[in-house]
Amino acid sequence: MSEGRLVILAGGISSRMKKPVKSILNVEKKLIEDADKKSKSMIGVGNNYRPFLDYLLFNAKQSGYKDVVLVVGEIDSSVKDYYGSSEKNNNYNGINISYAVQPIPANRNKPLGTADALLWGLKSKPEWKGSKFTVCNSDNLYSQKALRLMLNSAHIAALIDYDRSALEFDISRIERFAVTIKNENSFLIDIIEKPLPEIIDSVKSKSGFIGVSMNIFSFSYDVIFPILEKVPLHPERKEKELPEAVKILTNQIKESVYAYSLSEHVPDLTSKDDIFQVKQYLKKYYPDCIF
Repeated sequence: MSEGRLVILAGGISSRMKKPVKSILNVEKKLIEDADKKSKSMIGVGNNYRPFLDYLLFNAKQSGYKDVVLVVGEIDSSVKDYYGSSEKNNNYNGINISYAVQPIPANRNKPLGTADALLWGLKSKPEWKGSKFTVCNSDNLYSQKALRLMLNSAHIAALIDYDRSALEFDISRIERFAVTIKNENSFLIDIIEKPLPEIIDSVKSKSGFIGVSMNIFSFSYDVIFPILEKVPLHPERKEKELPEAVKILTNQIKESVYAYSLSEHVPDLTSKDDIFQVKQYLKKYYPDCIF
């Protein structure tokens, strides 16, 4: 077990969220202002303008996570302003929250990507060496079931393999999600980003299941850390990406990354167009105050 260790990646610049729009129906001006100024996980889409991240932390706590690292950016202070200004040991409703700052290199205008973000997160927690942990995005609301699967996994690495047909997004959006290729023992062989239609058809199982990654993984600290240090830049996006680190691991160690199949929706707060849908989802499934 990972004993409740969780890294949440909240340091991106949220370029898609900050794209200007003329108007969005049913979305309050305050939320548009949040989207333009804050980390997207801090947009107040919840009850009484509770930030989106509160709901992920609630699910994490209910699932058994107590030690949480929030990887944040250099510029936006909205996360620290809300959860505590100390670098370590901020007690938030029984969760120990600490921060790792992902820097922007001098020759760039944005951070180096999700693999780099996780590396900074792990550097801030040397006491986690020899243990396991879970890592996930800050702009997806992963269920307690998914978080528990990662917490309780006995494998050196694992991911949630989501049933594409259960995701409640437009098909054009779903078709861009990274598809997973597994062997007969449910271990990951490959993750294919932005797959072509012929690739999607080829990975479809006999039952019609197409698995996609929504970037929630569990890892052994000692196994993934040296890989994160050497992940190459993506040739086009020029970022060090976590899925690439996972693929390196699968090539280095046979049957190392176990894929847990799960059929459920994962709310996603990527752009301003998502705000209304996420707000409605939280109103329906989290009607009462959390924590």
